[in-house]
Amino acid sequence: MNRFFKSLFGQVVIALIAGIVVGLFYPDFGQSLKPLGDGFIKLIKMIIPVIVFCVVVQGICGASDLKKVGSVGIKAIIYFEIVTTIALLLGLVLAFVFQPGAGMNIDPTNLDASGLSSYVETASKVKGTSFADFIMKLIPGTIVSAFTSGDVLQVLLISVIFGCALLLIGDKGQPTVSLIASLSEAFFKCMSFIIRLAPLGVFGAIAFTVGRYGIGSLKQLGMLVLLFYGAVVFFVVVVLGAILRTSGLNIFKLIAYLREELIVVLATASSDSVLPQVMRKLEHMGIKKSTVGLVIPTGYSFNLDAFSIYLTMAAVFIAQATNTHLAMGDLLMILAIALITSKGAHGVPGSAIVILAATLTTIPAIPVVGLVLVLSIDWFIGIVRALGNLLGNCVATVVVATWEKDIDKTRARAVLNGEIPAATFE
Repeated sequence: MNRFFKSLFGQVVIALIAGIVVGLFYPDFGQSLKPLGDGFIKLIKMIIPVIVFCVVVQGICGASDLKKVGSVGIKAIIYFEIVTTIALLLGLVLAFVFQPGAGMNIDPTNLDASGLSSYVETASKVKGTSFADFIMKLIPGTIVSAFTSGDVLQVLLISVIFGCALLLIGDKGQPTVSLIASLSEAFFKCMSFIIRLAPLGVFGAIAFTVGRYGIGSLKQLGMLVLLFYGAVVFFVVVVLGAILRTSGLNIFKLIAYLREELIVVLATASSDSVLPQVMRKLEHMGIKKSTVGLVIPTGYSFNLDAFSIYLTMAAVFIAQATNTHLAMGDLLMILAIALITSKGAHGVPGSAIVILAATLTTIPAIPVVGLVLVLSIDWFIGIVRALGNLLGNCVATVVVATWEKDIDKTRARAVLNGEIPAATFE
């Protein structure tokens, strides 16, 4: 018990329970604690771009072969597309079978769309983005602006270019490689300081949520929430579990290994808050740094499994709630459009609502104003979205590493079995 209280996991669990109690019995005070959660996430996001840069550059230089880097990238994209399509289909099928919106009989003309203006405005920009515009957005105005904006894909682009350049100049680049290695260690040490504040951040985030929305707030639109939660659990256990089994590893042991990170994500509803820790833990499992450094940052924008489930499920839910008939052609259109709009959603403010709006505006049959129905539960949906996305990217990294023979399976099993202590940020 004493070890539990001293561990980060134990402290986060205690903070989670304390946050619920404070939010439930002292809601006004709980809402005033929101800066604790926001501040913790900002501290993490502050350091993510530099850590991603250091890890990717080190990984490329350590690979010693540009063909290897290209191979990892191509296989990761192929994996992302296949699994994302499965997730989109799952959301579509479950919504169609269980019909969570049936019987609500909502008249779209009676819905107040005033709260949607900012989302719809941003959605129109997302929808109007061509492939060329998407590529141009990947290119930062300056090297510095990529880091100041916190856009992971822009940082990734700079990291790949810089890492390849260092690899090609050979011995002349070794002093810079050594410097980046030292910087990496220093920033991971900074992360060890920040991660100790996780219990405080979790306490503030959960106290605010319970204080503002209340425990009973899940009753509204509860069928959609429960169906989505069940869908993500099914996807993680069955789909991702089967995929991970092909690599000889167990999904439940992976979840147990990442329990501290998952608890933080659960409380903050943000997978950004644990990105550096997850990368370090995957490396500790025996996966090469080059593979982790390429797959995880890319997956944060291109491999949003739980988000994809929600995208199609929510679209069908809104149609059902407003008594909008969907033909098979409409369902196929939802699937096709969602496959495109889901990419790069990570960098869009209010991404879930914005991307959902961008999807619906291209399907005339579904009233966009129906988004008002899901606004009130978006935070609760966001908790499991973030958890599912994180686990999906961890499994993707293991699978791509297996394809590339970049993982020490013996070490991975030993780490997941607890025979080798987990990585720490001491």
